[in-house]
Amino acid sequence: MRVLGVDPGLTRCGLGTIEAEAGRRASLVDVRVARSSPHMSPDKRLLIIADEIDRVIEETKPDVMAVERVFAQDNVRSVMGTAQVAGIVLLAAARAGIPIEMHTPSEVKAAVTGSGRAGKQQVEAMVQRILRLRERPRPADAADSLAIAICQAWRGGTASLCAQPDRTQHGGAGTLPRAHGADLTPAQRMWANAERMSRRHGAVAPK
Repeated sequence: MRVLGVDPGLTRCGLGTIEAEAGRRASLVDVRVARSSPHMSPDKRLLIIADEIDRVIEETKPDVMAVERVFAQDNVRSVMGTAQVAGIVLLAAARAGIPIEMHTPSEVKAAVTGSGRAGKQQVEAMVQRILRLRERPRPADAADSLAIAICQAWRGGTASLCAQPDRTQHGGAGTLPRAHGADLTPAQRMWANAERMSRRHGAVAPK
């Protein structure tokens, strides 16, 4: 299964694509950052980002997409731009007929590091380890987009994909296969334990 994660931003929009592999592993397919200048008009900036998103979809052909859910921040102008780009991502997915889900920042952090309060350096380090990269992805927007993709692969799994696994172009049924024992990273082990406790007690796994 191929997942495209998007870290929405008007100045920098992270676009990270991963391939889900057996043993709940993942590998890097593509990562890039779409950029637009603050000196340009908003419509031109959005067009640049939209064109790059379409280009990534065409080149990598993801089975599913994921975007970080936008939250209100102190900087109203910043959050407005982020929300506008998130809307473009949703539209691009709809036009391409690709299922898409949204994840909160804490969900992404918990899926990748085991803690919903992890810092950026922790997230970057785990993304590097999970994808078996020689270096940490740069800039931070690139690492964040890969983390979002990993979150979707491990914790997502859209209903449409799960119901029709044959729809995926690259194999899989919406989430990465389960791993066991030594194949688990610390974050995976923490999440697996939380899922077991959830099934036993009817609780919800922590975010």
